[in-house]
Amino acid sequence: MAIPFAYPTLRNAAMVLACAALSACSYVLLPPNVQHVAPPSTSLAEADRKLAEARERRAAIEAEFASSEQACYKKFFVNSCLEKAREKRREGLAVVRAVEVEAELFQRREKANARDRALAEAQKEFEAEAAQRAANPRPERVEEPAPPPKPIAAQVNREAANAAKLKRIAEKEAAEAGKRAENAARFEKKRQESVRRQAERAKRQAEREAEKD
Repeated sequence: MAIPFAYPTLRNAAMVLACAALSACSYVLLPPNVQHVAPPSTSLAEADRKLAEARERRAAIEAEFASSEQACYKKFFVNSCLEKAREKRREGLAVVRAVEVEAELFQRREKANARDRALAEAQKEFEAEAAQRAANPRPERVEEPAPPPKPIAAQVNREAANAAKLKRIAEKEAAEAGKRAENAARFEKKRQESVRRQAERAKRQAEREAEKD
């Protein structure tokens, strides 16, 4: 749909804002001095649909330009015809690009939010486990009084059994300590990864903004 440039810029801006409120109004041809506005996406499914439509629209614009270009070579005013065809193509692609930028930005923001929510949930679970361990500490082992002397063979067997029991207890405690350290390391790795990705997203966004300027 093309908005005729026959009224002041204020009226054009009002029509842009009205169009932005309608999800069906994804492609609007505006005068060169009015910035293209893409309706905001409200879900990942909608953003995916917009990108698919943008690809189709881009292909249609290129096909139309190729056809117009061939037709221009058959006319008397070839250069004027080609210039109009190029301007129409440029304007159409600018509108498509505005839709693509908005949809891609929404996708990146939603995916980043999902990762942040997953990381926050992992941190919440880790802190809950730590609080539970702190509230229910392992009871200290109470030494039993030494039994009365027994025959040598029985005493040897008992000492071996006690040694094996102590070894099992020590191994279990070491395994649990290693698991706690592993959980803490995994959480710290996730946190650092989230910080790194956020920095990369900010850097890429700044580079895109710089390229637009």
